[in-house]
Amino acid sequence: MPAGKVRGGLVRAERLSPERRSEIAKQAAKRRWEDLPSVVCGSPDRPLRIADVEIPCYVLEGGTRVLSQAGFLEALGRHPKASVKPQEIEDGEEPVPPLLQGQAIRPYIPPDLIEMAQPIAFRLPSGVRASGYRAELLPQVCEIYLKARDAGVLVRRQQHIAKQAEILVRGLANVGIIALVDEATGYQEIRASDALARILEAFIAKELQPWLQTFPTDFYRELFRLRGLDFPGDSVKRPQYFGSITNDIVYTRIAPGVLDELKRVVDRNERGRPRHKYFQRLTTNVGYPKLREHLGSVVTIMKLSDNWREFLEKLDRLHPRYGKTLPLPMIYEDEKGL
Repeated sequence: MPAGKVRGGLVRAERLSPERRSEIAKQAAKRRWEDLPSVVCGSPDRPLRIADVEIPCYVLEGGTRVLSQAGFLEALGRHPKASVKPQEIEDGEEPVPPLLQGQAIRPYIPPDLIEMAQPIAFRLPSGVRASGYRAELLPQVCEIYLKARDAGVLVRRQQHIAKQAEILVRGLANVGIIALVDEATGYQEIRASDALARILEAFIAKELQPWLQTFPTDFYRELFRLRGLDFPGDSVKRPQYFGSITNDIVYTRIAPGVLDELKRVVDRNERGRPRHKYFQRLTTNVGYPKLREHLGSVVTIMKLSDNWREFLEKLDRLHPRYGKTLPLPMIYEDEKGL
């Protein structure tokens, strides 16, 4: 006879009406269902293709890449509805997931792979419950079967799995499984946004950096020369449109999105003008050094150019604007006919 909490639970269940027991079971099933991660990217009609094999693949909330359980097993030449009953690996310690079951391959299974190879339940975009395996398991499982084959321990019915594993490994030789899943599901578009955010975080500082003279005198001397203006060596006053020129030839070309982010984070006065220099918002370890490197190159190109058009042609060739496929002539405000 069960004792303690177990016995109490049985007694309570016996006292409940069939309707109440059914309601409790439905609520429990609903909670389990709500806890399942949802698909962020991927659909059954966009499978991962490796050689002649197609495997449904998805990216779940949190970025976990999975291959469908049936597709994973079929890719290895196994039945898509292979036994899912866990087996014990040794001394009843850890259950072996169905993906790794088989006496012949057990010596070649790394201990840390047991937990990683457990099936993952998730919800498809249609709302249907599904199961899958982590995408990065595929090459590792293939290696296990190939090692067992090389050792001559595979039984006859496992030989075709090793042959299929060899085909898959060859297909994966030059391209990572994660990149393949991202491409098949369309997740690379989201990943690219994350990558841009990381670039901006590396370039743009959250706090204002101390002011240092960053733009060399030669930068402005050459800028005046190429624009056909006399350089006022004893004055810091410059044409207002020089700000637009600087944004174009410097900030739009050091990294994607940097100028837009600088415009967003810089403080402005009541007239909408920046209170500080853009370069004071650049990080000291990435953004500022990159700016100084770029300025050195720009000044060199200026000195090698006889006029403004020649300078822009060389600049567009060596430092094209990010996000632009063709060099376009820039018209700046307040040029006064220059």
